[in-house]
Amino acid sequence: MLYHLLYPLHTDISALNVFRYITVRSIGGAVTAFLIMLFLGPWFIRKLKQYQVGQVVREDGPETHLAKQGVPTMGGVLILFAVTVSTLLWARLNIQVVWLVLLVTLFFGLIGAIDDFRKIKKKSSDGLSARGKLVMQIIGASAVGLFVLLHPEYDGQLSVPFLKDIQPDLSWFYVIFAVLVIVGSSNAVNLTDGLDGLAAGPVVISASVYLIFSYLAGHAVLAEYLQIPHVPGAGELAVFCGAIVGACLGFLWFNAFPAQMFMGDVGSLALGGALGGVAIIIKQEILLAIVGGIFVMEALSVILQVGYFKYSHGKRIFLMAPFHHHFEKKGWHESKVVVRFWIVSIILGLFALATLKLR
Repeated sequence: MLYHLLYPLHTDISALNVFRYITVRSIGGAVTAFLIMLFLGPWFIRKLKQYQVGQVVREDGPETHLAKQGVPTMGGVLILFAVTVSTLLWARLNIQVVWLVLLVTLFFGLIGAIDDFRKIKKKSSDGLSARGKLVMQIIGASAVGLFVLLHPEYDGQLSVPFLKDIQPDLSWFYVIFAVLVIVGSSNAVNLTDGLDGLAAGPVVISASVYLIFSYLAGHAVLAEYLQIPHVPGAGELAVFCGAIVGACLGFLWFNAFPAQMFMGDVGSLALGGALGGVAIIIKQEILLAIVGGIFVMEALSVILQVGYFKYSHGKRIFLMAPFHHHFEKKGWHESKVVVRFWIVSIILGLFALATLKLR
């Protein structure tokens, strides 16, 4: 919005020429989202307490988590508000992919909100049915996959990190692949959101990496030089990613141990869907498994635990899944688990950036 309002005036006021630069607007989006979270956070927490929107803790979870019962949840609503306002303010609104990713993010947030409301109403950990949630997620993710496949500027080819000459074309199977990426990412972030600050930190790192990749993908010269897919208009997704970074940093202000507020499914499902959507649009789908390695690890730990439990008739691989609970059971303090997971996420983020040159 600011681009459309102010940049046309740059011929009269030269300082307004800065609005043409995606880097400036990405920083603006990040700072705006952070300030929205910082200033509205205390008020939002008070409202959550007033309406008794509190966390429902699983009875079979770690005993230390019982103290989290009733802590305000659904902070993801404020995250989505900050991301939406910042994106609309700083991004170019005539770019289709900006609207596509933003709408998919809000749709996944709606799924999470319904799930959260049901849990709070029932005062139990049972929200939407797994089947109902999955069907809604598939519908939202399919919209992105179909857009990519049917849009003339896109195709069904994959970009494989480290292997510049290998770009398999999935054709119509790309829609299925896109669904797997987006739905998998959404649920993986949701599973990771189990400790104070655990999900928000890696989301900040992942969104930062995709901010860089979005900018490069939208720049024809740099994309050709780095031998990555050039996606017209994708540079504006850097503004969207910047808004996610700023909003999640602001959320961490209140979510750091001991948390004053949790994001809930409305936040985790939406943020995971957002990362998956950006990965699909800029044709860096497989890279998400690297930069989001923490999320992949958490999801795999649940899959392996459940599968082995059924196969072995009651035996377990981990003391508890998702993976972060395993370390809690081993005696690690919650803050130690979170910070060490952040460290791993930073290393993975740097490794993902290294794929730009290691080809």
